[in-house]
Amino acid sequence: MPKAPPRPSSIPSGSGGPSHRLSWAPGAATMAVTAEGARRKERVLCLFDVDGTLTPARQKIDPEVAAFLQKLRSRVQIGVVGGSDYSKIAEQLGEGDEVIEKFDYVFAENGTVQYKHGRLLSKQTIQNHLGEELLQDLINFCLRYMALLRLPKKRGTFIEFRNGMLNISPIGRSCTLEERIEFSELDKKEKIREKFVEALKTEFAGKGLRFSRGGMISFDVFPEGWDKRYCLDSLDQDCFDTIHFFGNETSPGGNDFEIYTDPRTVGHSVVSPQDTVQRCRELFFPETAHKA
Repeated sequence: MPKAPPRPSSIPSGSGGPSHRLSWAPGAATMAVTAEGARRKERVLCLFDVDGTLTPARQKIDPEVAAFLQKLRSRVQIGVVGGSDYSKIAEQLGEGDEVIEKFDYVFAENGTVQYKHGRLLSKQTIQNHLGEELLQDLINFCLRYMALLRLPKKRGTFIEFRNGMLNISPIGRSCTLEERIEFSELDKKEKIREKFVEALKTEFAGKGLRFSRGGMISFDVFPEGWDKRYCLDSLDQDCFDTIHFFGNETSPGGNDFEIYTDPRTVGHSVVSPQDTVQRCRELFFPETAHKA
């Protein structure tokens, strides 16, 4: 498999074809980044999704994965971009505010809440962008739709209001892990979230809203342009040679799809935290990749 290409200084819009999307296969030692490039810490960034990429969905990071990330940080800068709010990301990736000490960049809520080197840079709010009238129309439609859904179980927190998005969960975010898994299996068969999103797209066509699924039980609603690519605009000024993005929801409709296919990133589709670690070993520690 070819080496991951360096990020060009300028890329025409629309050039993000499959040539820069990478999928790892066993024995792909040729994907190694040169030692010289990997050591230039200030020029290479590894940007990670959270759920399914660094942690199991809504669970804490494995200590071995956390330790590897700090080893990786000795060679490149590292960051996370998640759809969850900052408190959830912090809870999953450390204790207290450790996350902003262990990662050079933390982008919560798709990057509408931004931390760099431990400092809050900016925060955007969906209510200021959409306006109260459209926001209430959206919330009311979702509540009516979910009221008519008959599911094996319903719990609480069906709509979570975040700074940069609304998170909609037909079963309710307060469900247990077992109930989460049960809903996820049902959703795969009956396309509950997919049908919900299609209804929203029809109802709010032309209103500047976008929808993406993430995790096992919910989907996000946010203004057009406020997907995970939002964080890339602030990274442009830091002039990285290459931004590697690792995510698991990289197919169309997934909340990693847009940033994964963006020409400003080298995209890597992963299936688990362990897969993420192995991919990074292939890229940045080729001398030890097959000894793990």
